[in-house]
Parts: sequence; C-alpha cells; structure tokens
Amino acid sequence: MTKEHFYQVKVNWKENRKGLLSSKVLDEKITIVTPPEFPKGEANIWSPEHYFVAAINGCLMTTFLAVAENFKLNFIDFESDAEGKLEMIDRKFMISEVILKPVVTIANEADMELAKKVIEKSEKACLISNSVNSNIKMDITIKIEKN
Repeated sequence: MTKEHFYQVKVNWKENRKGLLSSKVLDEKITIVTPPEFPKGEANIWSPEHYFVAAINGCLMTTFLAVAENFKLNFIDFESDAEGKLEMIDRKFMISEVILKPVVTIANEADMELAKKVIEKSEKACLISNSVNSNIKMDITIKIEKN
C-alpha cells in the first residue's frame, strides 16, 4: 500500500441550503443540507455534521473488520451507534466529542477478551479518529450468542 492516497469530492449547490456531493470515482451522489438546528436548515436529510460522525463510526467498522481478520477473531456481528456533540468553544462551533457504542457479537465466551482487544485496537488505528480534534470515547458491548 502506498503512503499517500487522495480522495476527491465535489459539492454543487442546488437550492436554499441544499447541495449534492459527488466524486468522479463513485456512482452515487448524496444530498447534503444545513441541519435543522441552524437557520434555514432542513430536517430528515444528511448534514455535514451527520457525515462527520458517520465517517468516524464507519471507519471504526472498517478498521474493526481488518483488525478482527488479522487477530483471527471469529465474530457473528458488529454494529455501532455513534453520537457527536456539537458545541460552541472559543466562539466557534465544533464537534467536541464523539461517543462510539460498538456492539460485537461472538459465539465463544473464550473470545471475550480478544474481542475487547480488537475493538480497542480498531479505535486507536482508525485513520478518521486520528485525523480529528474531537474527543473520541468508547462504550463497548460484547455479546455472546450461542448457536
């Protein structure tokens, strides 16, 4: 793997506080709006704030999948909720904190410590988490589901 990668994204304004995200290398275009907490914002459409939190949460999952494979963790399921806290700090809005709530389901109780280790390593290795100033917190749940 090379040491540098580039990801190009374009945004086009469409109307009001709404735009369309696209990339030359992706087929899907995504609508983006000002969130409803701000003037002229819209509800029920993804905002930059949602995408920011989603990027951190999505990176946790993709990193977990790679780390779990490397550690040969046999898991049944992975899911994660995430919540970002937007607040005014030093007269600027910022997402100051993101709480990740991953749930890893395993079949074997003997894998409990390994599962916890894998999810913790995944958060530390997540390139998005490592690229932001937000305080990243984890609330890990490991479930055992016997077949």
